[in-house]
Amino acid sequence: MSGPPRSAPTSDPALLAALRDDLAAAGYTAPAVSGVLGPAAEGSLARGSRLAALRALADPAAAASGPVADLTALFAVGAPVDTDRVDAALPSLRARGAQTLGLVRLRGTQAHPLVELRPHQLFDSDGVGEWWIASDLGEAAAAGPLPADHVLGVGGASRTLAGLQLPRPAGSVLDLGTGSGIQALRAARYGTRVVATDVSERALAFAGFNAALNGVEIELRQGSLFEPVEGERFDRIVCNPPFVITPRGADVPEYEYRDAGLVGDRLVEEVVRGVAAHLRPGGVAQLLANWEDHESAPGRDRVARWAEEAGLDVWVVEREVQDPVLYAETWIRDGGVRPGTTAFDRMLRAWLDDFASRDVRSIGFGFVTLRLAETRRFRRVERAQGGSSGLGGHLAVCLDAQTWLARTDDDALLGARLVVAGDVTEERHYWPGDEHPAAIELRQGGGFARVVPVDAAVAGFVGACDGDLPVAAILSALAELLDIDGTAISAELLGTVRELVATGFLIPAD
Repeated sequence: MSGPPRSAPTSDPALLAALRDDLAAAGYTAPAVSGVLGPAAEGSLARGSRLAALRALADPAAAASGPVADLTALFAVGAPVDTDRVDAALPSLRARGAQTLGLVRLRGTQAHPLVELRPHQLFDSDGVGEWWIASDLGEAAAAGPLPADHVLGVGGASRTLAGLQLPRPAGSVLDLGTGSGIQALRAARYGTRVVATDVSERALAFAGFNAALNGVEIELRQGSLFEPVEGERFDRIVCNPPFVITPRGADVPEYEYRDAGLVGDRLVEEVVRGVAAHLRPGGVAQLLANWEDHESAPGRDRVARWAEEAGLDVWVVEREVQDPVLYAETWIRDGGVRPGTTAFDRMLRAWLDDFASRDVRSIGFGFVTLRLAETRRFRRVERAQGGSSGLGGHLAVCLDAQTWLARTDDDALLGARLVVAGDVTEERHYWPGDEHPAAIELRQGGGFARVVPVDAAVAGFVGACDGDLPVAAILSALAELLDIDGTAISAELLGTVRELVATGFLIPAD
């Protein structure tokens, strides 16, 4: 596939320092770009159309943003900008320096972008993280099908995994398949040492450029999957792998950023199984994945089985399911091929034939958390569609809860003191005129925003969990209040209590 002239940027230290200073002085931040474009145009740009963004930039109000508007036009929208305006927006680097770095091509009186360079923000328990990320020009600016070695910028999947990363210190972190490097940059907020790998030399060039631009030290290695870290173990592994399930054959191009060249969801299986040999005891791996639902077994259960066979704790969260036709159409369009064309129909036929050969009924999307267990293993497989944008803190709490539950038998649980998490509220629903509620729900404000229907006994138990009384004392009081045998209420509620701890509604006070 062909496209406009492309270049992996170069990491000249002096020029990168000038670029960093200029971008900071111009106020080229994610909120500033959003302010210039507006939500509608920014959303349209994310969906692959530049028209609304170009109209927003042509509005006189955009000119009031000064350098931010010109930088947004050049590096976010992918439009040419007059050289003198680039010089004004980047007064230290200037247009010539941007050309030397491989960011633009100068033609006449204009600078034409060769890369996308956008600011991205992430919120976690330590506050706001913001980075400038360079990547290949997107589909809208490329004006055609993407080249096979396209280096993707920060999309929805990248933001999801960045938000999932645990906000806890880690001695060493491996970013497997780093792409443009956003996961490695995010990991460096908590990791003392970060190693980033990729099979693509161009991707590593972008990742190195982005690390240097943002003043972050990352060790880069080229190779497929775990080959570059053979024999090494890490405290944390993050991976946004090329998980798109793609048919093999001449009719369908392989994109390095999304296709691993393996059949079906075999790539996900290899990553899940390979993690065990590269985690330190107690270490955690987090990855995004697609999996196939076969007639014989749901994909999420197959993923859990792979992990268990490798000796890992596993938590699989399925966020979405697509039918094979929609899945194929989505990824064909992602490569810049439009419906109604001969190429589109040819690719769709190849995709559907491939799915039919394995009796694929649907495709699941989600994420997987794995841990090299030091104690008894846990397995959790679920559908969870809601949730806040940054789930990392919640996942960390739940992993701590699983560790606590694994070493806490029922006798120890009865002696434990629990507190209600700060984001949990109770909601009661009444029929008009009735004294007693028809339904009681516990609601989680953060995390997955779970809503759990409970009865009066569970609601009463949770309401009494303030850290003062042990579980046994609360159950005894409830048994007396409800005129229920104490042994019976313990047998009935302890399983529910464990689930509320596991999902972050209740937190051990001890």
